[in-house]
Parts: sequence; C-alpha cells; structure tokens
Amino acid sequence: MSLHIDAEPGAVAPRVLLPGDPLRAQFIADRFLDRAVRFNTVRNMLGFTGYWHGERVSVQGTGMGAPSIAIYAHELMQEHGADVLVRIGTCGALQPALDVGSIVLAAGASTESGLHRRRFPGVDYAALPDFGLLFAAYTAAASKDTAVTVGGVATMDAFYRDEPDTVAALARHGVLALEMETAALYTAAAGAGRRALSILTVSDNRHRDSHATPEQRERGFEAMIELALDTVIAVAPAASAGH
Repeated sequence: MSLHIDAEPGAVAPRVLLPGDPLRAQFIADRFLDRAVRFNTVRNMLGFTGYWHGERVSVQGTGMGAPSIAIYAHELMQEHGADVLVRIGTCGALQPALDVGSIVLAAGASTESGLHRRRFPGVDYAALPDFGLLFAAYTAAASKDTAVTVGGVATMDAFYRDEPDTVAALARHGVLALEMETAALYTAAAGAGRRALSILTVSDNRHRDSHATPEQRERGFEAMIELALDTVIAVAPAASAGH
C-alpha cells in the first residue's frame, strides 16, 4: 500500500495501462478486462486488475499533467512492482494529416516540464520509450491493420497555450502532437529501470478544426485500448516484477 494507491501487496499486475481519466480506467475494466477487481479508490483515481486473453493486466488512472503521472508511475514501480507501463491518452495534433481518431506511438517526447529542468540542470535530456514496447505496439498494429503514426510528441505543462510561435516551431520540426504526460513517464521509467510507452489518440486538430466529444474522450478510442492491451501482453515482465 502506498500514499496514493491503496492496493494490497500483489493486487497490481506487473503490466499496467495508464489512462489519465479514472472513468476511462473504469470503462476499460468493464468493457475489456475479464474478472476485473478494483484495487484503488484514493482521490477517486480508480485502479483495477483483471485479465486480457488470459494474461493479468492492471489499469490505473493518473490524472492530468507531468507531476500527476510522475506520482502514480513512481508508486506503481517502487511500491507495487509495476514493470511495463503504457500510457493511453489523448493528444492534440500538430500535423494536418492526423485527424481525430488517429493513433500515435510516441517515439520520443520533447518537453518544457519543470520536472526535467530540476532533474537535469543544464542538459536537454531525451525522453524515449522502451524500444521493445514500441516495436511490439507497431507489430500488433500491423497485424490488425490498425493505422498508426510513429514519431515525436511534446509534453507541455499548459493545456491552454498562448505561445503560437513555440507551437509552430514544434510543428515545423516534425513533432506530431501536444500532450501533457509522456516525457514524465518515460523519464520515471528509465530512472527505475522499467519499460514505458505512450499510445495516444488524436482528440483534436486545429488544422481541421475537428474535436472529440467528451463522451469520445471518456469511452471512445477503443482501437487504442485494444492495441495497448495487445502490446503489454506481448512482452514478458521482468522476473523480479510484482510482489
């Protein structure tokens, strides 16, 4: 049991999906997992463990922003034995070709986060995913004819932004989308010797003036969820993971 996750020892599986929205965690448990059992209700940040194709998987809400996901990733890894962590969330597309519903595999995350500046003073640390997870996700997508785009994203502290020059520069340099958590997850996992990946669904694109509805954000994006579940069971957790 940890400060923000009131799970008993062994209640969390070594493979964990990380949606920001706790109601999406509830939806995944109800819609996708067999024999799902809730293990966390602290701050209503719901967590569940169940089975996907016979393999034990957990899903834990993380809230919004780098500081929030950093808390949950730390406690899951250090207190509950999580070894494989896959963020499933939304992003805002910077490239015109990415419409609402497009899936992005984050091959790296630029960031303005203050967490990085304090951890790596004077260094522009490259926040990268585990390649085995990235390859597993790409392979799983190809096997199901699920279209994905692989590339860099930008993890930003502010949801509402008024720096158009910064956003335009990121887009010009090929950054696919803006979001708020990936760099923190990749850094936390790397520092703990664990494996992480972000699989994101585009929820809006300013070029197309298209936006997902609140219901789509909470309950939609099933292709992303299935891809994430297939990805985590395609890799074996470390023998030392779990309790």
